[in-house]
Amino acid sequence: MNTLNTDQLYHEITQQPALAHDLIEQEFQNIKNIVQEVRGSFNYVLIAARGSSDNAGRYAQYLFGINNRFQVALTTPSLFTLYTTPPELQNTLILSISQSGMSPDIVQIIKDAKKQHCTSICITNNASSPLATASDFTIPIHAGEEKAVAATKSYTNSLIALAMLSAAFMGNDEFVNQIYRIPDLMKTTIDTTEPSLSHIQRYRYIESCAVLGRGLNYSTAFEVALKVKELTGINADPYSSADFRHGPIATIHKGFPVIIIAPFGKVFDDMQQMFRDVKALDGETITITADDTILSESNLGFRIPAEIPETLSPIVSVIPGQFLGRQLAIERGLDPDKPEGLRKVTETF
Repeated sequence: MNTLNTDQLYHEITQQPALAHDLIEQEFQNIKNIVQEVRGSFNYVLIAARGSSDNAGRYAQYLFGINNRFQVALTTPSLFTLYTTPPELQNTLILSISQSGMSPDIVQIIKDAKKQHCTSICITNNASSPLATASDFTIPIHAGEEKAVAATKSYTNSLIALAMLSAAFMGNDEFVNQIYRIPDLMKTTIDTTEPSLSHIQRYRYIESCAVLGRGLNYSTAFEVALKVKELTGINADPYSSADFRHGPIATIHKGFPVIIIAPFGKVFDDMQQMFRDVKALDGETITITADDTILSESNLGFRIPAEIPETLSPIVSVIPGQFLGRQLAIERGLDPDKPEGLRKVTETF
C-alpha cells in the first residue's frame, strides 16, 4: 500500500475543495450574465460530451429536469461526424462539456449547431481551445492543469459549473447558498474517506464488480465505474438500481462486489432496499452514503455529509469512488497516474 501519497492523482483528488471554491468565486457572475443572454431562446437542451464529461451530462439531465423543468438529451456524436446526418436542432441550446476542448467530434457538433442558428455554451478547462472558440459562450472551470490521466478535479468542477448554471436559471437564493457550501462538504468527504483506504486492499484481486446509483447519482455510478476501469482494468459495470433489477441482479453471487451509492433524498429508499437485496444474495457491499445503518452493515462503507442536498450530492459522492479506483490501482501494483493504454487528451471523430 502507498502510504506516502506522492502520486499526482492523490494531489488532484485532494485539491478539489480549493478548486471548487475558486470556480464558484470566479465564475458565478459570468454564468448569471450568460443566462440573461440565453433565457427564453430555447425549448430543449442538447449536451455534447465524451468520457467523464458525458457522465457530467448525465448529472445535468436530472439536475436541469428537477430544478428547471428543462428537457435534456445527450448527443449521438457519430450522427454529426461518421454519418454526416445531424438532426434538426431548431430552438435547442447546445451545451458542450470537455476538459480539454480538443475532441474533433464535439467541436463538429457545435459547428453544425451554429449552421442551424443554435446558441451554444461550452464548459471547459481550456478557454482557448477549439471548442471554446467555436462556442457562443464559455464557462471556464478553473481546475488547473490535470496531470494525472484519470479525470477528477475537472469532473467535479464541471458538475459545479452545471449546478451554478441551473441555479442561475432558477434564481433561487437557497440553492445558491447551498452551492457556496460545497467546498467545505468536499473537504469533509475527503477527511472521512482517507482513514478507510487501508481496507481497500481486501479487493485487490477482484476482476469485476457492479456500481449502482439512481436519479441524480446515476451519473456517479458511471463515473465511479469509469475510474475503477481505467485505473485498474477491473470490469466495473454501472447500472441504475432499477435497471439492475431487470436481469443483471442475477450476476450477484457470494462475494461479488457491488458498489452502492445511497445519499439521502428521493432515491434513498430504493437504494436502501437494493443494499438489503445484495446482502441477502451474499454480495460484498461497498457503500457511499450518509446512513449510519447502511455504513455499519457494509463490508466497506464511505461516509458522505448528511446535510448535502440530493441535487448536489454527486459532487461529493464521487470522491470516495475516485479514492477507491486510485487505491485499487496501488494495491495491484499499478501506476495511478498513468493507466496502461490511455492518454490524457483523447481525440475522437
